[in-house]
Parts: sequence; structure tokens; C-alpha cells
Amino acid sequence: MALEAYAAEKRDEIHTDVLLKARQACYKARDAFYYCLEKQSDKKPTEIGSVGLLYPTECKASRDEYVKNCRCSWVKHFDRQYCKTKRTQRLLDDRETRRGPLSLPQPYTFKPPTST
Repeated sequence: MALEAYAAEKRDEIHTDVLLKARQACYKARDAFYYCLEKQSDKKPTEIGSVGLLYPTECKASRDEYVKNCRCSWVKHFDRQYCKTKRTQRLLDDRETRRGPLSLPQPYTFKPPTST
């Protein structure tokens, strides 16, 4: 009942942040921020974004623009997606170091002396 009353009251309201131009501005700001992250990847990350994303101070301006142009839920989603992609890429890149024979633990070979 309350939901129907709220929907009837807000029926004509247009959320401008989901329209085409606003989405394109969001995507552009997002891409600029992630490009900065890639470009400044050798710098030590000192700033904390959403969902634990760390980024260097040099990317703070592009991060602020990104947060300003995108919905909070979108920023969290894109940050999670970026972290997941980087984690997967790191695991795939690490495959080079895991080549070669597997070193499994050897079975226990020590036999105690038998007393006679």
C-alpha cells in the first residue's frame, strides 16, 4: 500500500543520472580514473576508494570526478569489477611461475627400530 502511494507520487520524476548523456559522462570519468590507475601503477597507493580499492594520490582528481559523475552504487559495482579483473589477471600471470613438476609432500618413510 505504501509502495503504491510512493510510486503514484513520484511517477513523473525523471532520474537524470541514468539518462544517456549522464551515463556517458560516468563511463568517461570511470575510464579516465582506471587509466590513471594503470598509468600510475608503479606508485604506492595511499588513498582508499570503495570496496577496499587502493589508488595513488596522483589519481585523486580523476577519482573525485568519477565519484561526482556516477551513482554510488555504480562506483561500487565498477570498483568490484575492476578488482575482480585485476585479481584474475594476477592469477593468470602467476601461472608462469607455477610451471614445472608439482612438489607434493613425500610419504612418511621413517620406520622406528623394532625391538627384539
